[in-house]
Amino acid sequence: MADDILEKGAILQRDKTSFAIAPHIPGGIITDFDMLRRLADVAEKYHVKAIKLTSAQRLVVVGLQEADLDQVWHELAMKPGSAIGLCVRSVKICPGTDFCRIGLQDAVKVGLALDDKYHGYELPYKFKMGVSGCPNSCAESTAKDIGLVGFKNGWRVYAGGFLSGIKPRLADVIADELDDYQAMQLIDKVIGWYIEANKKKRLGKIIDEVSLEKFKQDLGL
Repeated sequence: MADDILEKGAILQRDKTSFAIAPHIPGGIITDFDMLRRLADVAEKYHVKAIKLTSAQRLVVVGLQEADLDQVWHELAMKPGSAIGLCVRSVKICPGTDFCRIGLQDAVKVGLALDDKYHGYELPYKFKMGVSGCPNSCAESTAKDIGLVGFKNGWRVYAGGFLSGIKPRLADVIADELDDYQAMQLIDKVIGWYIEANKKKRLGKIIDEVSLEKFKQDLGL
């Protein structure tokens, strides 16, 4: 197997011979419909097993051969999504006020800004974000390392959630009624705190170790 296989965004499959790739689709929003045509053309040309919709708002192309990876990426003209590795994964975004009649905050604008800034950002451990425009929390924001939930008076910010493992953890509320700028600034602080903690574990586990009160105090909350 080539040394740069992870750099190509390729994930070895169960058969130990084929690979899957997850092109980055910020927020799962597609406005370039030619991209869908390219995906379909690649799937047919390289005889893939399936294109799978994921919970992270991506389209995974399953069943590629290692020798075809470079050419597939060239034909797709897309960047790899951060589906694995110790980094910020694709930011999960609800339809927000752009598309949903009950959206209270602009989840798409804020979510895409976070994705643009942090997608693939290397951290001590994997890190997930969710941005939901209303308390229905369709982006599962309350189960993310960092989550935003929109209310009429602004964003409620959650920290420390995760669903992986046998002991999932709901996130803690760390701030309320923030505007877009304030929410983004707070997320910057959380990321900085996590980097400084430098522990190979989810943010919520570190919060439990130091206490929520100490975590918020360190953030100036």
